[in-house]
Amino acid sequence: MRPMMQKTFNLKLLVSIVFLLFVFYWLVSPSSFRHQQQALSVPSTPPSCTKLPPSLADAILHYATLNITPQQTIDEISVAARVLREKSPCNFLVFGLGHDSLMWSALNHGGRTVFLEEDEAWIEIWRRRRRLPMVAETYHVKYDTRVSEAEQLLQLGARADCTAVGDLRRSGCRLALKQLPPVFYEVEWDLIMVDAPTGFHAGAPGRMAAIYTAGMAARWRKEGKTDVFVHDVDRAVEDRFSKAFLCEGYMKHEEGRLRHFTVPSHRTNTDLPFCPP
Repeated sequence: MRPMMQKTFNLKLLVSIVFLLFVFYWLVSPSSFRHQQQALSVPSTPPSCTKLPPSLADAILHYATLNITPQQTIDEISVAARVLREKSPCNFLVFGLGHDSLMWSALNHGGRTVFLEEDEAWIEIWRRRRRLPMVAETYHVKYDTRVSEAEQLLQLGARADCTAVGDLRRSGCRLALKQLPPVFYEVEWDLIMVDAPTGFHAGAPGRMAAIYTAGMAARWRKEGKTDVFVHDVDRAVEDRFSKAFLCEGYMKHEEGRLRHFTVPSHRTNTDLPFCPP
């Protein structure tokens, strides 16, 4: 989720985008619509003083002073934002800590948003800049895969021990992330965003295990569905692994370099195939 290089960005345009997103978010909510109707039908009265939620205030201040372009485009961000408007407050897991993290926390105001970051030094930078309290649930995680192993891992993923639905901590599949923080296994995630770890060179960890683990966590939930988003699907790993383990039959939408999958629980329905036909 961290940009590979810093890019200058028109500050006025960025502030305008953040402001418009904020206004749109509140205008589309049912309560805001009711307030608009009341304003049209009754005499105006002095408004009461209502505090802005801290997560929204932090996000506005952050983006108003930022000169970095988030890696996802506004169209890509809007895909997950629409789902968050329907489901929040909810449990939202994000692979990666980046310049868009405060936005995700703000859009899930009142819910639980957890970030898993590979780069301990990057977490420390956030801590020194006093931004970490704004995204308090951030955990350092390690990966033992490499992009250069992707083809081999894709073949291993087709084996029975990798397609069997169960507790990931007891999985025999090499793709399963079994050493994540306990919170990952204790919570049923409503949304999962895979935008990390690094995957743009052969020696990088790649997102093979993150994509596989997200799909298996969705299948192992007790009931319902999990919305899973994968970014950078223009790259071979993200493209092939998302289709293999999140399944083309579960894909709801593709926007730019982002794919949205809705993966149902397989836990109580053992007759469900790994991927729909």
